[in-house]
Amino acid sequence: MSADLFSLRGKTILLTGGAGLYGRGLASMLADAGATLILAARDVAKLQAVAEQETAKGNQVFAESLDQGEEASVQALHDRVVSKHGPLDGLVNNAVLRPMKGANGGAAQFAESMRVNATGVMLMHHVFGKTMAGAGRGSIVNIGSIQGMIGPSYELYEGTAMGDMPPDYFFHKGGMANLTRFYAALYGPQGVRVNCLAPGGFFNHQPEPFLKRYCEHTMLGRMAHDTDLGGAVIFLLSDASRYITAVNLPVDGGYTAK
Repeated sequence: MSADLFSLRGKTILLTGGAGLYGRGLASMLADAGATLILAARDVAKLQAVAEQETAKGNQVFAESLDQGEEASVQALHDRVVSKHGPLDGLVNNAVLRPMKGANGGAAQFAESMRVNATGVMLMHHVFGKTMAGAGRGSIVNIGSIQGMIGPSYELYEGTAMGDMPPDYFFHKGGMANLTRFYAALYGPQGVRVNCLAPGGFFNHQPEPFLKRYCEHTMLGRMAHDTDLGGAVIFLLSDASRYITAVNLPVDGGYTAK
C-alpha cells in the first residue's frame, strides 16, 4: 500500500479548536501531514499564535473566528472558508465548551453546554457536510470520548479533589457517537464519510493517586499524550480509510476493553 494513501497533502481540513488540550497536538500533526489547515474557535488570538508557529515550520495554517453555538457564525465561517479555499476535504469537530463544573450544575449550564456541544456540532455537520456532499467527497471526524461509551468511574478519584463529574459531558459525547452514524448514513451516498474518535484519559498532571489507578486500568499502562490522537485522525481523514464510515473508534490504551 502506498504511503501516499496516508498523506493529507492537497487536502483542505478545518479543525475546530486547535489551541487546547487535544487541539494543539492535532493542529501540529495535521499540518505536518501536508494539509492546508484552517483552525476555528472563539479565541482567534490563540489560534493565530498556533498558525504563526506552524507557518514558521513551513506548514499552511490559517485562523478563523467561530462561535459554534451560533448558527450565523457557523454559516459565516462556512462562507469564508469556501470562498477562500473551496469545499473542504475534511472537518474535525474538536471544539467543546465546559460550563458545567460538577454534578450539581444547574439547568442553565446544561442548556449552554448543549447549545455548543450538541446543537453546534449538528450545525457543523449540516452546514459543512452539505457542501462536502455536493462536491462528492470528504471526511468528517468527531472528537468524542470514552465517557460517551461508559459511565463515570468514581473510584479512580478517591483521595483527590477531583471526581465531581458533570452530566452534560456524558450526554453530549454519547449523543455524538449516534449523530456520527446518522450523518454517515445521510452523506455516505454522496461520498462523505463520518467517523468518531473516543479518546481515553489525557495526561494533564493529575494527582498521583488518580494517575496510578487510571494507568493500572489501561492495557498500555499510561494515559494519552498530545501525539496519541493525531495518527488515528489522520488515518480517518486520509484515503487510507476510504471504506470506513460510521465507526466510533476508542483511542484509550485499552481502557474500555479491560
